[in-house]
Amino acid sequence: MSTRTTAARTLAAALAALFVLAGCTAPDKDPKAAGSSPAAVAAPPAPGGTGAGYEGPRPQDQNLLAWTGDPNDAGHVTAQSAAGVGGRVTLVRIVLRQETAWSNIWLGLAGLDPNAQLSNCYLGVYDATGALRAATPDISPQLMTDPVAKPFALAKPFTAAPGTYFIALLLNGNWATNALTLKSTGAGISVNAGLTPPNLRYSTLLTGQNSLPANVNLAEQSTSTINTGWASQWYGIS
Repeated sequence: MSTRTTAARTLAAALAALFVLAGCTAPDKDPKAAGSSPAAVAAPPAPGGTGAGYEGPRPQDQNLLAWTGDPNDAGHVTAQSAAGVGGRVTLVRIVLRQETAWSNIWLGLAGLDPNAQLSNCYLGVYDATGALRAATPDISPQLMTDPVAKPFALAKPFTAAPGTYFIALLLNGNWATNALTLKSTGAGISVNAGLTPPNLRYSTLLTGQNSLPANVNLAEQSTSTINTGWASQWYGIS
């Protein structure tokens, strides 16, 4: 009996020593490693949770690449006499945040004058240096039909690098002041708050033009016609 007890005690002591040895030689746990496990990484906030918020409409929501403003806000109708804006180059500034393949200018045509006699009417794009980058053919026939927002194709599409551009409108001919009308913000001169030439958001240049000049001097931007009620037109890009 004594021999068995002694053997059992010896075996128990050997096992205890083995467990102690295993504990001493096991690698220490790295608290940093534990903190970097997938379970320890904070999950991104769920949609609608903290950090989520309403974003207004984007051009891409309506299959456009850019616009001068949400067309839902372009409710004001602007009208001017042929004597007031005929032959003047009207500019609306637009800032592109990314490279854009520009093929069309969308104009909000609000009302028609069935008796208008239009000719030499154009839309175009000037860059920040005043160089004409692209223009439409004469759009006079399209200004006589379908008073809706519609695209006017550039004669030669181009790739616009990020930066500042000016959409140009040139009207010529005779029309009734309150019949041929365009969609606009209604803001008029207030769109230029805090701005001076050559960076006005809305302005006119030159007189007596029958086509869009290859170059314009943006330092000559004027607001004299804008002050008479020629409110800032709505444009889109596609």
